Amino acid sequence: MPHPLKRQFRRLAVDRSYQVVAASAATLVVASGTGLLIATGDRPEPDRQQPSAVAEVAPQAGEIAARSELRVPASVAPSLTTAAPSPTATASPSAASPSAASPSAASPSAAPSRAAKPVAAASSAAPDPDLTRPAAPKPPASKVLDHVYQAQTTYFYCGPAAVRNALNAAGIERSQDTLAGMLGTTEFGTNSAADTTRVLNQLVDGAPYRTRMIPGGAATAAQTDRLVDDVVTAIAAGRSPVVNIAGTATDVAGGWHSFPGGHYVAVVGYRDNGRTVRISDSADPGNALYWMSTSALADWIATRGYSA
Repeated sequence: MPHPLKRQFRRLAVDRSYQVVAASAATLVVASGTGLLIATGDRPEPDRQQPSAVAEVAPQAGEIAARSELRVPASVAPSLTTAAPSPTATASPSAASPSAASPSAASPSAAPSRAAKPVAAASSAAPDPDLTRPAAPKPPASKVLDHVYQAQTTYFYCGPAAVRNALNAAGIERSQDTLAGMLGTTEFGTNSAADTTRVLNQLVDGAPYRTRMIPGGAATAAQTDRLVDDVVTAIAAGRSPVVNIAGTATDVAGGWHSFPGGHYVAVVGYRDNGRTVRISDSADPGNALYWMSTSALADWIATRGYSA
């Protein structure tokens, strides 16, 4: 080889050795990273994805560099380092938009209308009659009805006479003959308490009378208590019960009263909260009124019934 040519190669190897080394290093890095890039010059071809990545990052870096000179309160500082709000985070009322602000900034048709509905419903509710109805007054411990006594005009008119005396205590006047026709009374008497209840309800407003039967030979404690309640309720309301009795009974004074074939009397009063009753008896004008225990009257009614 000519001498000048050797000298040229020697200068190239010494003066530009760094270019050979750099090109070799770049070729080695690119080949090991992708296995596809081959160096064709002094520097490797840049990755084609790098410009887009740099374009996204560069504005943020410039913005942060510009803001670093501002005085940011400590309470606001975390917002500069937070990339994006968490999907589950709840916005502070002070940072919310006007459309989602506190109730004071909401439209008039929002929350106030919902809060007003229960008030309107409560004000329109009807009062409970069980709570507003006044309690019934307690009946007095004793009461006797005023009436004009009348003895029966025939031996079989005890039914019409008892109904007549009971009606008189309520201020209703009817003759015994008229009542006998309504009761269906004959020489054999008046059939039952069902007839006295029927006629009394025809003449007394509201038809308040009911028939009670005591079918056994003697009244039970429950039947006696029922008679007490019925007498007190009726007398307190101003009406006189009529009872159909049979057999013998003794009054509180020791008087003896016997009607084996049956009889009708009117009850015109009570005392001791109904445990003693006042009898108006049409059979004997000399012994027209007397007191009798209600338990004795209940046994006297046994096998028959009463209207109260």
